[in-house]
Amino acid sequence: MGDINWVEVSFAVNGELAEAISEALLRYVSNGVVVESGVDYKDGYDPGSPTDAVRVYGYIPVDEQLEDTKQRIKEAIWHLSQIQSIPEPVFRTIEDQDWMESWKKNYHPIPVGQRLIIVPAWLESPDPERITVKIDPSMAFGTGTHPTTQLCLEMIDRFIEPGQNIIDVGCGSGILSIAALKLGASHALCVDVEKASVISTGKNARNNAVEELIETGLGSVQEILAGQFSIRYAPVVAVNIVAPVILQLFDAGLAELVEPGGKLLLSGILEGQSAEIEEAAQKSSLKLIHKLQQEDWISLAYQK
Repeated sequence: MGDINWVEVSFAVNGELAEAISEALLRYVSNGVVVESGVDYKDGYDPGSPTDAVRVYGYIPVDEQLEDTKQRIKEAIWHLSQIQSIPEPVFRTIEDQDWMESWKKNYHPIPVGQRLIIVPAWLESPDPERITVKIDPSMAFGTGTHPTTQLCLEMIDRFIEPGQNIIDVGCGSGILSIAALKLGASHALCVDVEKASVISTGKNARNNAVEELIETGLGSVQEILAGQFSIRYAPVVAVNIVAPVILQLFDAGLAELVEPGGKLLLSGILEGQSAEIEEAAQKSSLKLIHKLQQEDWISLAYQK
């Protein structure tokens, strides 16, 4: 047996919490976070939501900072638990030679929409008929495994047209913009408030040979509208974040990023949150043109 060099930290929670916990874990784990669906709740945890259970997990190295890192994770989760009940993290040691396989086992090629297939960076596509988007999920949320990302990718597959620009607010891994570029978009502006996401987007853009077409930067709606990037609006704007943040973005002027006649593609919305989002969109003079649902998650497409 090899030396024990890694500790797996995991949570079994409802899908609504998956992204918040993923973002918290990303500060402390090595090589990214995995979100695995179809798991069972344990230890009497009441998810308080109809959303199916997911397991969120990542790996931290066994070093002199291990105990401090574990404590920092517990503190970060404690702050989240003041908003909604979250179970204690489960820590499990694993053998070094098994670590990479443990991390990668849940990543498989995923066909999405009519034309796309999301492929882990270390694999080749099993379907040459589909357009391959290679993603290395080492640093940011957005691997293609979560329903919210798949729904938004379906929307992009449906609505992006060759030669169009796209703005991706909260780009995460850059998966949405990379898909749009490989479907024929000419330029993508990818912004995120997390530096790790900006770095990850650049890395994934290089893996897909579209780095010359992607512009990345720290920021959000306000920074784009202030002219800090090469474009201030686009015919397609994509947002795959949680619903409360989408509402904040509407208040910040999200609809102003969309060209007249353009499309706003929204994902990360639970079924029970849809009405509030639709109301905000209507106030911004946006017309609902398409709606997709997977499990309890909804994606909405609007036209300006």
